[in-house]
Amino acid sequence: MTLTLATGTGRVGGPVVECAHDAPANRVRPRERHPCALRTCAVHNTVTVRPARYPGPVTTTPATVPGGLFISLEGGDGVGKSTQSRLLGEWLTGLGLPVVLTREPGGTDLGRVLREAVLHGDHMDPRTEALLYAADRAHHVASLVRPALDAGGVVITDRYLDSSVAYQGTGRDLGAQEVEDLSLWATAGLLPALTVLLDLDPEIGLSRLSDRDRGPDRLESAGDDFHRRTREAFLARAAADPGRWLVLDAARSPEQVAADIRARVAALLTARGVAA
Repeated sequence: MTLTLATGTGRVGGPVVECAHDAPANRVRPRERHPCALRTCAVHNTVTVRPARYPGPVTTTPATVPGGLFISLEGGDGVGKSTQSRLLGEWLTGLGLPVVLTREPGGTDLGRVLREAVLHGDHMDPRTEALLYAADRAHHVASLVRPALDAGGVVITDRYLDSSVAYQGTGRDLGAQEVEDLSLWATAGLLPALTVLLDLDPEIGLSRLSDRDRGPDRLESAGDDFHRRTREAFLARAAADPGRWLVLDAARSPEQVAADIRARVAALLTARGVAA
């Protein structure tokens, strides 16, 4: 099965996902894992899922999920969203399901330009910031997320509209409802079937980022009170909609967190008639 998306083509045939982030179009560098470990690379040029080596036949047309399955991971900076996106994607491809890993902002070519402007550019008015995130989200959903879901794929995004509500609506004091309404309009009301909140003390999360090569971006350097309020906003949203949210203690090991996520996703797949 070939899944054609706006920014690339994913060939689905087994459980190992690789990507050519900087490779020329239509060419995948063999056996080379992108250093970002798949946290954003499902939409960078080419995604290839190659068959695992195991006894018995290899199914080249994997199962799909009726209507697709949309999963978002949320939380403060440094909580492990990228790691959990990768681990969940590897498990799902091991089940023979077509998977797209993406992020916001930056899940499309346009999104990468907007990400650089919003996170690493000069000072920006909070309303401008919120509108740019909404523009990125509208394009991301229309060009990548919805086509993948319509094809029966599983889409895992590192951040979605709940981040805008927490960061811009609460953190920037623009109003949570106003920012949520903007994002719902931009996405024609698309919400994830599951939103995983990786909850962690902001001080611990930010300390995990201190060994990165680049300095903190605009949001990471916003101050302790900003990060405290965004954490509270995430928790409040989760408490208000427990059917969509799964709140996990991100201070635990990645393996423990991943096991809890897999259990919840397995239940969602089973409810859709997909063996997990």
